[in-house]
Amino acid sequence: MTTKPAQEPSFADLGLARPIVHFLRREGISTPFPIQALTIPDVLSGRDVLGKGPTGSGKTFSFGLPMLHRLATSGVSRPGHPRALILAPTRELAAQISARLEAPAASLGLRVFNVVGGVNINPQIRRLAAPVDLLVATPGRLQDLLDQKKLKLDQVQIATLDEADQMADMGFLPQVTKLWNKLPSDCQHLLFSATLDKQVQAVVDKFLHDPRTHETAPAQSSVDTMEHVVAHVGTRENRNELVEKIAARDGKTIMFMRTKHGVDRQVKKLRRVGVHALGLHGDKSQGARTQAIDGFSAGTLPVLVATDIAARGIDISDVSLVVHVDPPAEHKAYLHRAGRTARAGASGTVITLVLEDQEKTVKSLLKKAGVTARTIAARGPGIPQELADLSEAREPSGRALQEKPSSVQNQRSEKRGSAKNGTANKKAQQKAAPKRKDRRHKTDSEEGRTSHSRAGRGGRKSSAWGGNPTTPRSRSRKRSH
Repeated sequence: MTTKPAQEPSFADLGLARPIVHFLRREGISTPFPIQALTIPDVLSGRDVLGKGPTGSGKTFSFGLPMLHRLATSGVSRPGHPRALILAPTRELAAQISARLEAPAASLGLRVFNVVGGVNINPQIRRLAAPVDLLVATPGRLQDLLDQKKLKLDQVQIATLDEADQMADMGFLPQVTKLWNKLPSDCQHLLFSATLDKQVQAVVDKFLHDPRTHETAPAQSSVDTMEHVVAHVGTRENRNELVEKIAARDGKTIMFMRTKHGVDRQVKKLRRVGVHALGLHGDKSQGARTQAIDGFSAGTLPVLVATDIAARGIDISDVSLVVHVDPPAEHKAYLHRAGRTARAGASGTVITLVLEDQEKTVKSLLKKAGVTARTIAARGPGIPQELADLSEAREPSGRALQEKPSSVQNQRSEKRGSAKNGTANKKAQQKAAPKRKDRRHKTDSEEGRTSHSRAGRGGRKSSAWGGNPTTPRSRSRKRSH
């Protein structure tokens, strides 16, 4: 049953522990979002909860804060036996949830830790040797730790499945079902999702007992605070020119492409004309993804070019413009992409660039999404004033940004080789020069294959972003905490 709060209570009115309320007050958070006001009392009472709400509606605190409250009043955790579990579909979302809950957990003397794929598992194993109260995990890495007997779920009192519809889209629900089957029979279950389809409903029916259902708004309402624009650009050449000018604007911009190759190609084009952009997709190493997300969050990276993998669960504030360079394949993807802007009541703009042969498809897609968009004709050379004003587009600097060397390891190998060669006499070096050149080229080729293989193991061969890596090494200097 859909419910609606009668008034705007405070967090203290909802029944949260005083240290949590004080933490929120210090952060300048005084009034709960609607989904929080609806769900927190039921979670505190021990009820199973099904929460439905648009992206950016504050779902993390809806389940996270009452989970921490319950842990603070119910026992002590032992090493390798967490008492609460949150499953998230992507590594980035798991890290964000963990980071958001660490401070309120610390106010209660509790410990939060996240375990994700794509990074070395050994530091995670070492950390789990000490007690962890709330564990945030992606399904693949959690299964790894269970298989290695470094972790048990027999003490979990409360478990949350976040972004359940994305779990379904990524094919993770069978793995989620397997993991939730390992939870104690009296475990409290929470499930949060922007939408409900048949697969998600099956999980609800299997694990949630007489759940309280709370819904703040249907999925399409998540775009009501946005301005939607469809720009008919005609040709790809004209579209490319518009993309460069729009990307050169001030402010945070996310540009969406349909393919990983399209992301990489678009990033190169933008950097050549002086736009500081980085790409985000499933084949990027964990270090590259972290660099892109951190830079974009901090504002030092103004443009993020991404596939749909970034359209879900990435909560970055102050994104003022979303551009569909490639229109999405279906209406749900449009809503999730668009949800990267106008978060938590802020305003934002969504622009879809439409080629001539895409006009009918996009019109149908927007109708299914329940979106009414302004249409701008932008088929000619240059950018129409209306679109320029709306997007705050401008001419890029034209000063190409330096590309990252694609063969850093090769350069290091050559330096090491040069140092070794320096110990030989000049005559021997001269005689061996052709062989050294051949060896150097061979090393470049081998290093390139090694780098490509590592990237593949960290990305393509993992189960999307939250899957099982096949290598324990990570090129990222950051540890996952």
